Amino acid sequence: MMHLRILLFFYILLSTWALPAPIFAQDPPVPGAAQKLRVAVAPMMSPSDTFASYFRLLQYLGSKLGVELEFVQRKTHAEVRDLLRSNSIDMAFICSGPYALDTVDTGQNLLAMPVVQGESTYQSYVIVHASSHAKSLDDLRGKSFAFTDPDSNTGYLSPVFLLRQAGQSPESFFSSTIFTHSHDNSILAVARGLVDAAAVNSLVWDYSEALRPEITGKTKVLVKSGTFAIPPVVTSAGMDDSKRDKIRDILLHMHESPEGRAMLQDLRIDRFVVPEDAWYANVRHMAAPLSPEGPLHGQTLP
Repeated sequence: MMHLRILLFFYILLSTWALPAPIFAQDPPVPGAAQKLRVAVAPMMSPSDTFASYFRLLQYLGSKLGVELEFVQRKTHAEVRDLLRSNSIDMAFICSGPYALDTVDTGQNLLAMPVVQGESTYQSYVIVHASSHAKSLDDLRGKSFAFTDPDSNTGYLSPVFLLRQAGQSPESFFSSTIFTHSHDNSILAVARGLVDAAAVNSLVWDYSEALRPEITGKTKVLVKSGTFAIPPVVTSAGMDDSKRDKIRDILLHMHESPEGRAMLQDLRIDRFVVPEDAWYANVRHMAAPLSPEGPLHGQTLP
C-alpha cells in the first residue's frame, strides 16, 4: 500500500507543479575551469521552482563579475556537499544542516546570508492536513510522515531531535516515513493526503503560502521549532580570496540598486548580510546525537 502511495505521489508531483524544464548542469563541472562561476542551490524546493527562483539572481551575479554562469542542481544535500569537497563548484546556497555539520570536512567558507521579511532566522514547521484533529506532536504517533532530506535541518534534524527528546525515533513513532527531497513536495504530500504530516522549512512554507495559497490552505502548522540562523551562501575552499570578496560585495549591495532589489523581492529577500559561524551552533548541538549512528533513513521518492 505504501509503495502505491509513493508512486502516486511521484506522478501527482509531475502533473501538478510542472514548470518548463530548466537546462542546468548535470555532469560534475571540471575543477579550475576559467571564467566561469559554478553555483549550486541545495534542494530545498523542487528543481523547477529552484531554477525559476534563483536563475535571475545568479545571472545578475555572473554579469557583475563578468563571467559565465554554470547553474548546478542536484537531488540531495549530500550531492551538493560532494561538489564542494571536490571544488567542482565555486559557491552554493545550502541548508543550515550541511553547513553546521560539514564546515571542517568540506572547507567551505561562509559568504553571506539572506535576511527574509525582516528576519535573519527561520523555523521548522510540522504541518498536517487542514482537516486533521491533531493538537500536538504526540497525536502523530502511528501516522505517516514526510521528511525532506537526511541532512536537512528543518526537514529532518529538527523533528528527529524533538522525537529523541521524547525518547522516540522515527521508526518507533511513525507508521511509515518517506523523503520527498524538497519542502514544497512535502507540503504537497500533506495537502493531497498522501502523508499525515511533514516537517518543512518555514521560509518555504511562507513562500508557498504567498504563491500557492490553494495548496498551503489545505495544510496547517501543528508545531513550530525554535529559531535557527537562515541557511547561508558558502564558497568552496578552492576559491581565491579576491574572487570571494568580489562576490560578497555584490551580494551585500544588491538591495541598493533597482535591478538588484527587484530580484531580491522576487525571492522575498530584503538584503544579504555577513553571518557568523557561531550563529549555527544550535544546529550543531541539536544534530550531535544523530552523528554516531548516522541519519535514520525512510523510503526515498523517485
